[in-house]
Amino acid sequence: MIAVVRFLGFDVLAPERIAWACGALAVLLVGLWSLRRRRIERERLVAERLVPRVVPGFSRGRARARVVLAAAAALFAALAAVGPVRGYTLRDVERKGIDLVVCLDTSRSMLVQDVKPDRLTRAKRELAGLFDRMKGDRAALLAFAGDVREVAPLTHDRETLKSFLETLTPADNLRGGTDLGTALEKALEMFDGRTGAHEAIVLVTDGEDLGARGYEVAQKAKERGIRVYVLGMGTSGGGKIPDGTQGFVRGSDTKEVVSRMDPESLARIASAAGGDFATIEMSPIPLEELYEKRIAQLEGRELEGGQERIPHDRYQWPLVVAAACMLFEFGLRERRSVRAGGVA
Repeated sequence: MIAVVRFLGFDVLAPERIAWACGALAVLLVGLWSLRRRRIERERLVAERLVPRVVPGFSRGRARARVVLAAAAALFAALAAVGPVRGYTLRDVERKGIDLVVCLDTSRSMLVQDVKPDRLTRAKRELAGLFDRMKGDRAALLAFAGDVREVAPLTHDRETLKSFLETLTPADNLRGGTDLGTALEKALEMFDGRTGAHEAIVLVTDGEDLGARGYEVAQKAKERGIRVYVLGMGTSGGGKIPDGTQGFVRGSDTKEVVSRMDPESLARIASAAGGDFATIEMSPIPLEELYEKRIAQLEGRELEGGQERIPHDRYQWPLVVAAACMLFEFGLRERRSVRAGGVA
């Protein structure tokens, strides 16, 4: 990714390395300190007026020049490391990906804590990981309980999807319950209808497929070639549903309700649509694994064409100057050659 930093007409690919230029200042300071120490040591051994006789041909100017050249070499090497860029070439590119509609269950049972810290928080974490894995794919986000809400349309903007994802709570639901069929119907409506080869649905829920509505819609999805992948949230032991106060939801018999995931009905939905079913207990990152092994293998289509800019690296320019400074520094002697009767 090309940085927005611009200096003297150059773009900079690695602006975080600009601090390396401080190394040149360090070289300069150490070099000047060394020259001072050497001068002090000479003065201890011999008077200043006798230096030309004791050290014939010694040049303070050349000694300082070597320090300046060494510092300049370090500076230009640092400038080469920051990746200076000047000029671009436009190249035609073709980007392919799939369209993915994510349906997240936000019913109150998703607050059960049989999955730590709770089912909904863990589901959000799984989906955030999924969005991070996506490259050229587009994704849409639906939230559902007894009703369905479109949170975000198909988009490449993963950061926006993740920010919307964090805002979802059961308080936004208009109706309670878990209507898997309606959620899947809404997901199907969000595709363009051309072909299902590059389209898929991800259903994240702990719910039971009441009335087999989800199974019926999954069969319609299969007719269109659209696969449904299901992630079951919850454990076989289940847990009590928080009521929003300090207690738990109670049934008509006044007993506290225990919510358990129904893996059989969820697996049936995935199978009907030619997808796969996974549970949160299968792996630390089951949804990301499902994406890599199954979803990402689907046929992609060209989502957007266009051109991309290929930068012309100019790091060679300061690197050549750095090398020249080093060669001059190595070749420059502090003592001029002398001959009998005068300076050569």
